Amino acid sequence: MFDQGVSAKFFDGRSARAHKVTVRVVDHENGGALLITQDGHLPRRWPVQHLRELHHQARDEGIVLRLDGNDPARLIIPHGPAEIIVRKISPDLNQRQIPKSMQRKLLIWAGGAIASVSLILLVLLPVLSGQLAKMIPLSREVAMGRTAIEQIDKYLSKSDKSLTCHSEAGDLALVKMITRLTARANLPYQLNVRIFNYNQENAFAVPGGYIVLFSGLIKAADSAEEVAGVLAHEIGHVVHRDSTRQTLRTAGSAGIIGMIFGDFAGGFAVLAVTKQLINAKYSQGAESSADSFAHELLAKAGLPSAPMGNFFDKLKKKYGGKSGLMSHLASHPELGKRAAKARAASVVSATGFQPILNATEWQDLRNICR
Repeated sequence: MFDQGVSAKFFDGRSARAHKVTVRVVDHENGGALLITQDGHLPRRWPVQHLRELHHQARDEGIVLRLDGNDPARLIIPHGPAEIIVRKISPDLNQRQIPKSMQRKLLIWAGGAIASVSLILLVLLPVLSGQLAKMIPLSREVAMGRTAIEQIDKYLSKSDKSLTCHSEAGDLALVKMITRLTARANLPYQLNVRIFNYNQENAFAVPGGYIVLFSGLIKAADSAEEVAGVLAHEIGHVVHRDSTRQTLRTAGSAGIIGMIFGDFAGGFAVLAVTKQLINAKYSQGAESSADSFAHELLAKAGLPSAPMGNFFDKLKKKYGGKSGLMSHLASHPELGKRAAKARAASVVSATGFQPILNATEWQDLRNICR
């Protein structure tokens, strides 16, 4: 029926008068067009691809059409079969055309928004997270760490079963190692060290005094002193609040808001920082500071730092300069130099010292996850 024409109203944009016109579809082979015929006037041809619909009109007489661009003319086709055909053959009825002047403004606004976000992410957020890490109460940092460690446990285990290992003898050996290391350290935290049953040579610090050692790291060590060196290094990250800064930086505004208001179960984006904490890539300065702290901590405990260097060499030999899902200890580019510094910093003889664990206790620690 549309090919023979339907009655419609036409407003030419020069007056408020409605003109009676006949509309039909022509030029099917080229996508179609509406031919608008008015007595005494030349027919108007509106290509289908340029038709746009006007919404929210005061009087609902039918579908109100216009041409894209600045043409003020309007065409009203009554509701019914003709309207259905128009909607079917006109794919861009509701496409909005943005004027070029507005496009330029949008590009300027978008560029400004990108620059602002970049400034926040690359400059302000790192500075703010670093300052907040120094200012937040320890109680809130501990609460954040407690939630984070629970989420990391669930993330790695992928089940409801906890990865934390316990055995009576193994727990006693771990407590003895921690006590020996921290007896003269005057730490601001009460350390909470856990061993996860996870076959990876890794260890990492979590805000609030939490440290995780993977069972794979303990199995790879040749002595309790090598494990003690890695543990001392992670204690350095804890004391310097490197993991707290990393968490705030990764979680962004959600982490900062959670830190301020203490909402770590819902609003705080713990899951966003899980991988970052497990495979933390600290700056070279942060790693050097943690190493220096470890050397001093080992010396105060009457232990050599040379075994710590030996363990770093072992990781370097096994993994080289690779990165990825392996321990951040192994992927650090300065691992060889750090190993040499650990041996050079040792003030205790590699032989004339009291072992941190005896042979039985060392085996108990190695078997804690069995």
